[in-house]
Amino acid sequence: MTYYYTKDHEWISVNSTIEDTVATVGITDYAQAQLGDVVFVEVPPAGAVLEKGKEAAVVESVKAASDVYAPVSGTVIEGNAALEADPSLVNTAPDSDGWFFKLTLSDTSELDGLMDEAGYKAFVETL
Repeated sequence: MTYYYTKDHEWISVNSTIEDTVATVGITDYAQAQLGDVVFVEVPPAGAVLEKGKEAAVVESVKAASDVYAPVSGTVIEGNAALEADPSLVNTAPDSDGWFFKLTLSDTSELDGLMDEAGYKAFVETL
């Protein structure tokens, strides 16, 4: 599984099969730390068609509400229902159980513009 990152602090893990390319999307540990305690998450429903760079989900914390953007274009196959019952998963496990949604990619070439882990770490150090 390969991880990519955006400058908007989303991560995306990609798993390719012969049939299609499926990705899981969440926000980074840096992002959740900046938000503080997450109290509400709205994830896109299965079947939603997302466009790269457009709003995909909403996360609210004790500090602010923020949009989560789609790092790539595709069709949502699953939203993380566990976040509805326990939004704090974003704080406690941002890169595992706190994922937001899974989607099938419509254009895998969009991954080329994203950062790898080393690139993201270097980016965060400039903030």
